[in-house]
Amino acid sequence: MELPDSVLEGTGLTPELAKLEVAVALYRDRKASMGKAARLAGLSRPEFQRELGKRGVTVDYEVADLRADVEALRGLGFP
Repeated sequence: MELPDSVLEGTGLTPELAKLEVAVALYRDRKASMGKAARLAGLSRPEFQRELGKRGVTVDYEVADLRADVEALRGLGFP
């Protein structure tokens, strides 16, 4: 995502911070998944989750997410 300097002028935002703001808003409004929002922000999922926590944004974590995480851990050799 590219933003012209004229758009950011006077906002105090850097291009990176502007991308983070958009990513947080999209995730908060349920218009982007955690993975997509993190990629947009240029952060890993854990980094993005920490950023959401700092901002008081609730993280959705459902049973399907837990199952996927358990399978990923099993794939890494955890029982």
